[in-house]
Amino acid sequence: MMETRRTRGLHLLFTILMILILNVNGSTGAQESTPEATATPFPVGSELTIAALRELEIEGSDILIEEALENGVNYSRYIASYISEGNKIYGLLTIPFGDVPEGGFKAIVFNHGYIPPDTYQTTERYVAYVDALAQAGFVVFKIDMRGHGDSEGEPSGSYFSPAYTIDAISALRSLQRMEIIDPQGIGMWGHSMAGNLVLRAMLIEPDIQAGVIWAGAVYSYDDFATYGISDISFVPSSDESPGRRRRREIFETYGQPDTAVPYWQAVSLTENLQYLQNPVQLHHAVDDPVVSIAYSRDLSAALAEGGYTYEFYEYDTGGHNISSPSFELAMSRTIAFFWAYL
Repeated sequence: MMETRRTRGLHLLFTILMILILNVNGSTGAQESTPEATATPFPVGSELTIAALRELEIEGSDILIEEALENGVNYSRYIASYISEGNKIYGLLTIPFGDVPEGGFKAIVFNHGYIPPDTYQTTERYVAYVDALAQAGFVVFKIDMRGHGDSEGEPSGSYFSPAYTIDAISALRSLQRMEIIDPQGIGMWGHSMAGNLVLRAMLIEPDIQAGVIWAGAVYSYDDFATYGISDISFVPSSDESPGRRRRREIFETYGQPDTAVPYWQAVSLTENLQYLQNPVQLHHAVDDPVVSIAYSRDLSAALAEGGYTYEFYEYDTGGHNISSPSFELAMSRTIAFFWAYL
């Protein structure tokens, strides 16, 4: 009887040891076969992927008032600056007159479209757009992307570099430091090239409570290959500029945009809409000669298919800037949207 118990005890001990060994080996094997552990990063352009951007810790800084300008109708105007990735970035800052509302002012980071960097000036362009938003009671920060005006850094464009997106999110972070601002009441507005910027920023930064895009472009990169952009004001940079080099390297490595290719899927905004947490409003004129309205129609279709909160407005006239007579209606819808969601 004593021999039988001893034998059973040895069998039990042997079984326990085998289970422990199998578990250890099984765990090691699983780790070795996990795709994330063995995946090779994209050799070129990985910084543009949504996954890489979502891992960044984008910081802001204190906003410094550099110069007081002539007041608007019911708001103050300033040249202001902040820091983005070590670059001093300038912009036009408007602040409503009167007492700060409970919880702070709602604010909008205003992102300009393509303007040749050498001719860009802080107080020119988008005057009526900023004025309308400022008169409506928002703090507006129209930032000069790096390399534009007096802003430091290299101008790179929005489509093949994350730099402008980082500048915009840094501006939001900087506004959040201001005591007069509601830190959870900040939206983004973008025109043309900045349509790409605003949507990309919203995929990586949930503190952007609402985004409005006028005549936006390039959301899947397939659409860029399909529709192109016809901007006669575009001044190509040197072939040896960092932006041009990076674009060339990306195309040489991965070919023309095709979301069947893993890289183009990783950088596509419409292929990564699962990260969109807040509402988007789109505006586009049918007669836009620069950016085809098909860009906005395709994005609208993707938003509808995914069940996201969005609004899309088409205008028969207005051109690329959605000028009068469509401007007033488009701006009133923009203001109402921001008030509804900020």
